[in-house]
Amino acid sequence: MSASVIDFVATEARFGAHNYEPIGVVLARGEGVWVWDTEGNRYLDCLSAYSAVSQGHCHPKILAAMVEQAHRLTLTSRAFHNDQLALFYEEVAALTGSHKVLPMNSGAEAVESAIKSVRKWGYEVKGVPDGQAEIIVCANNFHGRTLGIVGFSTDPETRGHFGPFAPGFKVIPFGDAAALKEAINPNTVAFLVEPIQGEAGVVIPPAGYFTEVRELCTANNVMLVLDEIQTGLGRTGKLLAEQHEGIEADVTLLGKALSGGFYPVSAVLSNNEVLGTLRPGQHGSTFGGNPLACAVARAAMRVLVEEGMIDNAARQGERFLSGLKDIRANAIREVRGRGLMLAVELHPEAGRARRYCEALQAKGILAKDTHEHTIRIAPPLVITSDQVDWALERLATTLTQDLS
Repeated sequence: MSASVIDFVATEARFGAHNYEPIGVVLARGEGVWVWDTEGNRYLDCLSAYSAVSQGHCHPKILAAMVEQAHRLTLTSRAFHNDQLALFYEEVAALTGSHKVLPMNSGAEAVESAIKSVRKWGYEVKGVPDGQAEIIVCANNFHGRTLGIVGFSTDPETRGHFGPFAPGFKVIPFGDAAALKEAINPNTVAFLVEPIQGEAGVVIPPAGYFTEVRELCTANNVMLVLDEIQTGLGRTGKLLAEQHEGIEADVTLLGKALSGGFYPVSAVLSNNEVLGTLRPGQHGSTFGGNPLACAVARAAMRVLVEEGMIDNAARQGERFLSGLKDIRANAIREVRGRGLMLAVELHPEAGRARRYCEALQAKGILAKDTHEHTIRIAPPLVITSDQVDWALERLATTLTQDLS
């Protein structure tokens, strides 16, 4: 690293909390699938800010909407109406088929909002005794970092020394419909689950799993809450990952790509039953639904559809996955993915995935490791065939190296 890069990294280390372990690059500019560091070196972004930059870095139409709205009105709080919120509601509902929308800021806020809402529905509509509501979640889940959420995480790094935690959650294995059936009881109000477990290493459930899950939730009057914060808005080659099995959630959580990487925007989408229980003063957010966020999200959704990014994610994802599976490397244990949500899991004896990510950086690709031995690959949905092939060449060269 050059002196200037070392200065940036050292300053971060001196003043910042050490709650991340970034790859050793300092980025200064981005456009489309590319980012440049402070030294002018170009990289293909294969993380997309954990799928938040699905529309590509600094998309000009989203940028224009942000700048225009920033000149007009940025924040009113929900104490007053604004001329962007109703349009956002209308457009996100039309796009996703939702009946009610609750705008928030971060993905974790959307998850917390959903937890509150399904509990309230359980008490006021389902008739669960007060204080007895249960929500079923999956092992190896990742729904955020708030205290409420880490309380039902199974990752010791996420949970350690942050307790005590709130009760009311039951953990079952992911992808096991029989375990869900056994876990449901009269006090169960919801099943909160990721369609694909992203942070766990792009873990895809067995075919037919979510069809069974939907049937079980319907039969037992349990709300199916799908956390589509990473998988949603085209990442898996469909608008929502639930569409791969032709089901509909009762509550859907969106974030990340909802703003194209320009601004923190998230949303809880639901049927009328769940969000219909909320009354004035019972839940809110100063910034949630602000006019700047709404204008940005409207543009982000519009370009996603108008520019064919979802179909492109399906096509390029198939190309990328096929190319990864063709790589013959002793280090590779498994390749998996759906759309442009991909992962290469390495054999433990091949060494830490981070070393391969650092080797990829030297070849002009930025990817990120998870759970020691898995490399996540999630480029912006605007990636082209030539760019996929360019990345595959460098991935093949790197993965066939002995970095153990």
